[in-house]
Amino acid sequence: MLDLVIEGGELIDGTGAPRCRADIGIRGDKVIAIGVLADQPARQRVNAKGRIVAPGFIDVHTHDDCLLLREPQGAHPKLSQGVTTVITGNCGISLAPLLTKAPPAPLDLLGTTEWRFDRFADYLDALDEAQPIVNAACLVGHSTLRVKHMSVLGRPATKSECARMANDLQLALQAGAIGMSTGVYYPPAQSATADELIAVGKPLSAVGGLVTMHIRDEGDAITAALREALHVGNALGITTVLSHHKLVGTANHGRSVETLRMIEAAAQQQSVCMDCYPYNASSTMLLPARVHQSSDVLVTWSKTEPQAAGRSLFDLARERNQPPEDVAKALQPAGAIYFAMDEGDVSRIMVHPLSMIGSDGLAHDVQPHPRLWGTFPRVLGRYVREQRLLSLESAIHKMTGLSARRFGLKGRGVLAVGSYADVVIFDEHQVTDRASYQQPTDVSTGIDAVYVNGVLACEQGHTIDSHAGRVLRRT
Repeated sequence: MLDLVIEGGELIDGTGAPRCRADIGIRGDKVIAIGVLADQPARQRVNAKGRIVAPGFIDVHTHDDCLLLREPQGAHPKLSQGVTTVITGNCGISLAPLLTKAPPAPLDLLGTTEWRFDRFADYLDALDEAQPIVNAACLVGHSTLRVKHMSVLGRPATKSECARMANDLQLALQAGAIGMSTGVYYPPAQSATADELIAVGKPLSAVGGLVTMHIRDEGDAITAALREALHVGNALGITTVLSHHKLVGTANHGRSVETLRMIEAAAQQQSVCMDCYPYNASSTMLLPARVHQSSDVLVTWSKTEPQAAGRSLFDLARERNQPPEDVAKALQPAGAIYFAMDEGDVSRIMVHPLSMIGSDGLAHDVQPHPRLWGTFPRVLGRYVREQRLLSLESAIHKMTGLSARRFGLKGRGVLAVGSYADVVIFDEHQVTDRASYQQPTDVSTGIDAVYVNGVLACEQGHTIDSHAGRVLRRT
């Protein structure tokens, strides 16, 4: 007997193949049957007529390291938009392995002072114990390794420091980490060289791990930054994921034609892909040097002036009769949303066959970027239904099967006999993101139900405390 039959829906299986009408039969945590299952006995049947049935979405770029450890309350930023699996530890920032009470920026973007995992294995064990609400595959942050093993960050690592970082990475891989992330854009790793990244990343080569890279520059010097990232991945002989590929600054609008051509050429020689999000504004720590690139800057949090959250930095500057850069310095430490991208670049990158979808949301910002709550419905509503830039099948492939294949998530990202029963049911005509820069936590509409490993985890935007997620360890 089947535990659950989802019947009457239009199946989009995550491979990019055309939709078809099919029932889905689930037993335990697996898909057991696909087809006409009207005569199959089942403990429960769910009517999905008029709805799309697809694999649960995979958010390939998150900073959910701490969020996964916490008891969910109310609507959940990932489940409510159909996400069943997240990739944590991006941009060089991971919660482990590190013991400290005062991590330097941007590690503080994870929103905790509880850096209590000296070993990556301890963090994964804590996730197992917490029984996360979604599945999680975890990266080791190179910046986190630097903070742990280097007393002075403003220089390249020595040979012995690289060796210690590489040893921690190897232990993390043995515990189940899927790869390493880098963030040479940020202060803790700005002094790291390509040779350092290669030396630290050597354990990845032996196990077929991957590296995700927040490159050194996404503005004027982006081509040099791309060459560096591609060189590191090629030297290690592993898959390189270019994090949140974008172009910032008015002078660089339209240059995605150039950068995509570079990435396409590299893909002929090495394994490379990228993630992106469907917004023309980015979000990270408040950096005075980035202010001039932006048409506006929205403060998302400030420890010095908490009341500044949700305010325009430029408005604050006018009120104080100060340069925006000086106000940014006064608010430190702080986070911000930067309006510095071109919609044409966003669309061009999103439709590219090498791109996947990732939110890059920061769960602990007081005034978060709306991408935390709205990324996946926004793609489906704005870019598929309204603008018709992508077919629904192609968009779902970018959110599921492609992501699972690139990140080595076996049995995830597709709906096929034998796959894990991560399932989202949604209305293709109504699915819409509601989160905005003014109301960033508004829950999306059109997502009917979300199943994680065969267990109902979210219904009509309301979280069901199932704790059915799992830690997806590298095998």
